[in-house]
Amino acid sequence: MSRSQWRLGVAGLGTVGAGLINLVGERPEFAPAGGVCLVTGVSARSRSASRAADVSRFTWFDDPVALAASPDNDIFVELIGGAEGPAKAAVETALRLGKPVVTANKALIATHGQALAVLAEAHGAPLLFEAAVMGGTPAVKMVREALVGDEIVAVAGILNGTCNYILSQMDSSGRSFADVLSEAQALGYAEADPTTDVGGFDAGHKITILAALAFGGAPTLETAEIDGIADIDLLDLRLAKDLGYRIKLVASAIRSPTGVSVRVHPALIALDHPLARVDGALNALFIEGRKTGRIFVQGAGAGAGPTAAAAAADIADVMAGARRPVFQLPATRLKPLATVAPGDAMGRAYVRLLVRDEPGVIASVSETLAEAGVSIDSFLQKPVEGASGVPIVLTTHVAPEATIAAAVTAMAALPTLLTPPRVIRIARI
Repeated sequence: MSRSQWRLGVAGLGTVGAGLINLVGERPEFAPAGGVCLVTGVSARSRSASRAADVSRFTWFDDPVALAASPDNDIFVELIGGAEGPAKAAVETALRLGKPVVTANKALIATHGQALAVLAEAHGAPLLFEAAVMGGTPAVKMVREALVGDEIVAVAGILNGTCNYILSQMDSSGRSFADVLSEAQALGYAEADPTTDVGGFDAGHKITILAALAFGGAPTLETAEIDGIADIDLLDLRLAKDLGYRIKLVASAIRSPTGVSVRVHPALIALDHPLARVDGALNALFIEGRKTGRIFVQGAGAGAGPTAAAAAADIADVMAGARRPVFQLPATRLKPLATVAPGDAMGRAYVRLLVRDEPGVIASVSETLAEAGVSIDSFLQKPVEGASGVPIVLTTHVAPEATIAAAVTAMAALPTLLTPPRVIRIARI
């Protein structure tokens, strides 16, 4: 695709869309392969909304599908978001016309990635989504391109800046989840409806994409285990630190002889681990290969500048004529990854019990665990000011997660417990 000028149709004019328009306006010759890039058409829900970029000089399309079909642009950039509706329809329209698509839409790729890849490859249209994972930190390119000569065995990290900001602020300030969430919304880190972030779904979309790229399968969001941070209590943050850990929302995709485990969940991470030191709205990722060992990347996971830069990198690849399968194999050969049954996975756990202060409690807890076949690694009994009972915290040795779950169920029936047990996995990364 050698030409001197590349015209962009940009659908979605929020933070990232405005950032991309400003980037292209400031540096139209940013692509190393040469050629000038310019925006010609735009689309958004409201023509009159206040924006961080001037869009008055571009052709306006009320319908993003019409923008995708317009012959007046060479690359369609989808920054609308959402797995269904106009974003999906517009991307499908562009691909059917053989038009390159660049998107930051992780929900769309995680949910419909294989079908879109089939469409893209059938019509010879690149479909690129670097900006969908970790903003300006090049996680997708590392997994899909830089490490293609290695065999990846695991990818794991912090993939949602909103959750990381909330947990970091709760940990450092001692404020409640609700209080810090309100602050995150005021600062623009969290949406008015924060469910996608704090429920773990945003990170679930991202780790689903990385798992497909790392292990050569189709993205299968429905098989990912997803748990958010809404139930994380200040008490657990304090007690975890006493045991030498911090609590983070960890997304992981790990391959074992029995399959791939794709998960998002709160986890205890040792204080000396690099992920424990990732604070604020930053993202971070480990990629482990059999030959390269562990690679660690950290950077901004969102924002106008970083995410627009990632979209621009994909645009530059299109301008250079880069060609590769959307995922690691031709789309028609992609199959869902074989998954590990949740109960069969091996792991360690933090278990916090709130009990009455009376003799024999510790003995009954220990006996219950022993009968279930779970051994204790560490144990902490520490009165906490303001708590309605005495917190007992224990960490387990490695055991099948189904066995740990059965032990917790048995402990929940102990008459000395004041509240149900709180269980948080201990990260093994």
